[in-house]
Amino acid sequence: MSDKPSRNEEEYFAKRSAELLRQQRDSIMKTAAEVERRAHYMKCPKCGYDLITGEWHGVQIDQCTHCHGLWFDAGQAESLLADPHPNMFARVFRAVLRGVSGAKASDV
Repeated sequence: MSDKPSRNEEEYFAKRSAELLRQQRDSIMKTAAEVERRAHYMKCPKCGYDLITGEWHGVQIDQCTHCHGLWFDAGQAESLLADPHPNMFARVFRAVLRGVSGAKASDV
């Protein structure tokens, strides 16, 4: 019997090595993405300091401990604006949204 691996054995080990390398790359990419997410989780987009979460009119709002900026997750600002009793914040926020989005007053 010869010590030289057959063509099938070479193919098997080549496929196995490629699969192991792919799994290792996927694991490294997943770990890097998780580290990146943790580095930015609950950090102020403006100054990078920690955010604290509070509730205002039934909506959770994130506030920066340094610059005191208020940050909304998707849909939170709209739910505040949907309040049937508009308060000062809602009026100011509607004006800001009109200015940012270029919408007409009747659109918002």
